[in-house]
Order: sequence, then structure tokens, then C-alpha cells
Amino acid sequence: MTAPHDTFDDNRMQLRHGIRMVKTTRDPTDHSDESGPLLFGRVLDGQGSGRPIRWDEAQGWQSSVPGEVLWLHLDRVSEGMGDWLQSELLIAEPIAELLTSDDTRPRAFREGDALVATLRGINFNPGADPEDMVSLQMWSDGRRVITLRRNPSQTPRDVLADVDAGKGPLDAGGLVTALTENLVHRMNRAIVDMNDEIDRLEEHGDDDSDSEARLRKIAVIRRNCLALQRHMGPQHVALEAIRHDAPAWFEEHDRREIGETIALLRRFLDDIDVSKESAVVLMDELRSRALARSEKTNRRLTLVATVFLPLSFLVGLFGINVGGMPWAEIPGHPRGFWFVTGLCLVFAVVTIWLFRRWRWL
Repeated sequence: MTAPHDTFDDNRMQLRHGIRMVKTTRDPTDHSDESGPLLFGRVLDGQGSGRPIRWDEAQGWQSSVPGEVLWLHLDRVSEGMGDWLQSELLIAEPIAELLTSDDTRPRAFREGDALVATLRGINFNPGADPEDMVSLQMWSDGRRVITLRRNPSQTPRDVLADVDAGKGPLDAGGLVTALTENLVHRMNRAIVDMNDEIDRLEEHGDDDSDSEARLRKIAVIRRNCLALQRHMGPQHVALEAIRHDAPAWFEEHDRREIGETIALLRRFLDDIDVSKESAVVLMDELRSRALARSEKTNRRLTLVATVFLPLSFLVGLFGINVGGMPWAEIPGHPRGFWFVTGLCLVFAVVTIWLFRRWRWL
């Protein structure tokens, strides 16, 4: 008969290793030979480098050298991920649910001696729009750093490249700082692209041949700016929470670097606001020009109709088939046609002279 503690150990081992066979959505750049949730893993050596670690080696990991930090980058939609976080890392159930849920509004808080954060970055995957954000959940207790994502994100890959090149973060606080810095820095590309597009639209400001297409492009830029402000505004609050409420292992120099990242994020948000206002001004200018062209056209048509209105009345009056009208009783009268024509010209000249006198022309 199996002992109760043996059964518990067996269940725990199944929980640790059972999710390895779950098929997950992988980044094409992932080179892990694992079939489980591990996208990549590194053990930071405290010198800027790190060695790879497999999923089975990460189970129950303990530091063998002072200063080592375990970093696991996981696919959070893998089956059983929440249970693994609770059993392996002893994370409370509400925190595990937060790390694996689709509620990706930026936030950060301290949970005991651990830091929990959800941050967002701009989605640069093929076919994605700038306002399509990708989320990155993080958990760290100072010895281990767990990052989780649903859709591919380039930010962890950038930090991984620095680690593999020997220029990576030295500790858990440095890793959290590096990840947040990369998320914010990558906003610059989207902002520059939007500003360049606005500059191109302004350069062709005098070309009214395709104003409708330009208005559509400006509307897209405005939507992108609003989406970035809506998504990145809460991130500012989350980074402030990391700087002020992070545990003691998040050192003072890490807090200073987070402060610099917050300042950069503020500048980017200001740039987005300027881009949005520029788009509004350009859109108003294009609409004003279109309205002016429409009013000018309507004014011309109104003047033409006004000039020809008395002429139409006169021609209609002389054209009615009623007895007693001038020349109606004299067939082929030679002066009748020219008299009516001359009268129409007089009406036209007088009308145009009045319009000029009244400054309608």
C-alpha cells in the first residue's frame, strides 16, 4: 500500500512535469527543445552572464553559488501553469491567477518579499497595429525571476541577448529593471513612425487631390495615439509602485534606474500627446479646406443660377402660346427674336453689375 506522503510526492512530480507535454503557442524565435511551457531559462551568475537551464532542472532549483538568480520565461497559457506556480514557487492562488489571467492592465505591488507586476509593451509582431499591446507578467522573490507571456514579445529576447553576450543584469533587481527599460524604450519606434507619417502628410498639405485618403490616415494616427495613452498611462503608475514599494532586494540603484525609465515614459506620453494634437490640427485644416472648396463651388453655382433666373423667366414669358403677345400675330417678324435676345443681355449685364456693386462677385 502506498504511503500518503508518497502519493503527495508523486502528485507533485506529475504537476511539475505533466505540463511539459502541453502544446503551446510559441514564438518562432524560441529555440528551446522543450515541449512544455518553458520558452527559455537562464541562471544568472552575478557577473552579467548566465547559463541555460532546462525545464526539469528548474524544478526545485537551489542556488549552488552565492549571487545566482534563476530566470524562467514561460508561456502563461500552458495548461496547469497556475497550479505549478502555487506548488513550485508557493505563490498564493490569487497571485497565480493574476499571473496567468488575461487581465493585463498594468499594475505592480509587493506581496511579502516578492514583487508582482503586469506590464505592457507595443506589439511589433507581423500584422499587428501599434495599439495592439502585448503583456508581460513578472514575479520575483530576489532569487528567482519568472516572466510570463501569451503572445510573442521581443523584450525578453533583447535582455536574453545581453545575458548571453555577458552584458546582462547582475541580479534580480537589475533583471526587472532591464525588462521594464526595454518595454518602454521600444515605444520610441512607434512614436517616431507616427511623427514621420504626420510630417509626410504635412509636406503634402497643399495637395488636395486625395484629401479623403489623408483624412483616413490621420484618423488612424489619432486612434493609435489614444490607444497608446490609454494603455501606457496606467504603466506609469505601475512603475512608480515598483520604485516605491519593491522589497529590500530591489536596491537603491535599481530604484534610480526605474526613476529614469519613468521619466522617459513621461516624455514618450508627452510626445504621443503632441502627435495627437498635430493630427487634430492637420485634420481640422484638411476639413476646413474641403469645406471652403465646397462653399466656393456652391457659391458659384448659386450665382450662375441667379444670373439665369430672370433670363429663364423672360424666355418663358415670351415663349408661351397666348394671343396678344408681341409679334404673336405677325408671322416671321424680323425684329422679334433680336428684341428678346437684347432684352436678355440687358438683364444679364444689370444682374452682374448689381452683384459686383454688392460685392457678391
